[in-house]
Amino acid sequence: MPYEPPTHTVERSLRATTGAKIIAGVDEVGRGAWAGPVTVCAAVTGLRRPPEGLTDSKLLTIKRRTALALELQKWVTSYALGHSSPEEIDSLGMTAALRLAAARALESLPVRPDAVILDGKHDYLGTPWRVRTVIKGDQSCVAVAAASVIAKVQRDKMMAELGTDHANFGFADNAGYPSPVHKAALAEWGPTPHHRLSWAYLDALPQWRHLKKVRSWAEGSVPGIEGQLGFDF
Repeated sequence: MPYEPPTHTVERSLRATTGAKIIAGVDEVGRGAWAGPVTVCAAVTGLRRPPEGLTDSKLLTIKRRTALALELQKWVTSYALGHSSPEEIDSLGMTAALRLAAARALESLPVRPDAVILDGKHDYLGTPWRVRTVIKGDQSCVAVAAASVIAKVQRDKMMAELGTDHANFGFADNAGYPSPVHKAALAEWGPTPHHRLSWAYLDALPQWRHLKKVRSWAEGSVPGIEGQLGFDF
């Protein structure tokens, strides 16, 4: 399906309205997975013309995405990754875990950005960062699209490595997301040390339900439940 290539429109707007010079695009991957970390990439690209075919990582084939990620790592001005572990996700909830992973990525950049373009509708990052949220920013903004591709390829590689000790779960193919192979392995073997144990899929596994972790939410707080799909879908 044809798609419009991403542009620097949002970056130019931020530069004009805020005076920001260094702008990072931020995107995450792994929010809806049942296993593995949630990973955030922060990428600074400047206003240069991006590599041909850059777009949201989900619109690319595995082969093209992998090749493009290698090209982007050399092309971007700088990039950094941040992760929140399954244990942190279970303890903090997804929204706070995303904030932690994004902060880790941004703080690992060689130069602190003046502003951040964050993919999506909600600002899970907050102060002290100056944030502009952009729905489908991974398709429309160059820096966010670059972050999307790098984050996806790096996390997929990480999950494949984690899966070497848990071959029955197919992490190299499903990256910790629910799949028939993943579900069957969970039912037979139970969760691995890489699984998120506060999530709803355990409710459908009576023999493993005792492993589920329940968070005690502070008064007025809201659990980050996006992507916590149950077993039946």
